[in-house]
Amino acid sequence: MKRRPFLLALGTALTSVRQLWAMAVAPSDKVTLGEAHRGTLEIDTRLLDSYGKPPEHLRQFYLDARRAFAANAQSTFTDSAIVDAAKRHGLTLMGGPMLGDLRDDGVTLWLRPATETPMSIAVGDKSYAVPSARPGSVVRVQVDGLSPKTRYDYALHADGKTVGQGEFTTAPSEGDRGSFRLAFGSCCHKIGVHNPNLFREIRKRQPHAMLLLGDIAADDRNNEVNMHRADYQLRDVSGPWRELAGNIPLFAAWDDHDYFDNDLSGIPKKFTAKDVGNVREVWHENWNNPPADSVREGIYFSTRMGPVEVIMLDTRSCRDGKRRGKYGSYLGERQQEWLKETLRNSTAPFKVISSGTMWSDYVSKAKDSWGSWDTEAREELFSLIEEEGIGGVLLISGDRHGARGFRIPQPSGYNFYEFEPATLGGVSGPAGLVKNCPEQLFGYSGRDRQGNDLVAFGEFTFDTSKEKPTVTFRLIDQHGTIKEEHELSLAQLTPGGSSAT
Repeated sequence: MKRRPFLLALGTALTSVRQLWAMAVAPSDKVTLGEAHRGTLEIDTRLLDSYGKPPEHLRQFYLDARRAFAANAQSTFTDSAIVDAAKRHGLTLMGGPMLGDLRDDGVTLWLRPATETPMSIAVGDKSYAVPSARPGSVVRVQVDGLSPKTRYDYALHADGKTVGQGEFTTAPSEGDRGSFRLAFGSCCHKIGVHNPNLFREIRKRQPHAMLLLGDIAADDRNNEVNMHRADYQLRDVSGPWRELAGNIPLFAAWDDHDYFDNDLSGIPKKFTAKDVGNVREVWHENWNNPPADSVREGIYFSTRMGPVEVIMLDTRSCRDGKRRGKYGSYLGERQQEWLKETLRNSTAPFKVISSGTMWSDYVSKAKDSWGSWDTEAREELFSLIEEEGIGGVLLISGDRHGARGFRIPQPSGYNFYEFEPATLGGVSGPAGLVKNCPEQLFGYSGRDRQGNDLVAFGEFTFDTSKEKPTVTFRLIDQHGTIKEEHELSLAQLTPGGSSAT
């Protein structure tokens, strides 16, 4: 009899374990990255169904829309064939809600309505009208007038029905002292977009926002903007994606695969400046980043959220392949100057700067890193940060599948820190650990220590409540396991501050 409480407790524990395992869904049909890059109708349909078929009306709408996109190189979301398919399958929205542009007084909601039915968004005791637009057009609604650092539920209404809902937490005000959390990662590709395990774990961590650093949803479509749009429609019918985008504000930049194709940049051979402009237009249409000034080339931007200035660079479309190795060939001189001025003007304690490809030259013999393109501009930026005492700079990157962390030591003894969790799609890349590299903090090739595919994301938790503010990086896999944890003080990230590791 004395053993009964133990047996009951054991039974309860086993039940909990079984419930947890039941939540982790394995793909029924694993699509390889090479297949995803080819992106035929058959492959994209397998991706759509990989974690269980979506509701049939959504599935059939996607298939009808994809055929319409493929049939016409000039097709857009407003074409009658695509809008009629949405109406035929009873859809009020073709995409969204997607949260973005998080601020201390609100957020922006991105929607692609399929009808002209009047809609409104309820947030707390406030209501916001959704501007009318041609069906298939993107509508952005700026939800403002809210309180800082506050959790809100929202609901999207049309014809007396709730057609979208979610939650978000506004950013803290600039002077607030407390905790602020960002998730980030790259190389999701079309494979990871449908993974419910990954997005569930990101939501569990309750980040204020997430940064997507490239190779996200469109895959190797070159200048075929109709197929870029088809890939975004595949994203927008994915249940796991809708859960993420409707509850975590997203900020996005691109890399090669969602730009044109593998390792392509600038104006690739056989393409034109008009092709680049068209691809940029489709990108802006399908993401919900903060607005940028109209004269800016590229897709780069910056935004302040509480203690953090987020600076997301365009490390693809502004490159100049004809001048590779010369100053300005990587970012372009205009973006380089913008980046320097943004850093000079920022009053945020921490600055997170994203690069689609790696800042350091340690991996793949610097095949596509800053250093192999434009060492002079990179060193100019590093020197500026040191000379002007710009503190709190953290470098994040993607492209080289796997997860790695590095110090980038300077002649002065100061270290920059780079974190690269390029594992959202669980695809292996180069060796995780670089040989004879004492600057490396950790490394995974795309598989964990047990040889399983590593599907993981990065996380920064900023703590300004302390007398000496800190940031903690964590690498977290799709099952919620913290694989890596590294704390840095603001002093360590400030030239002239503590250099202790």
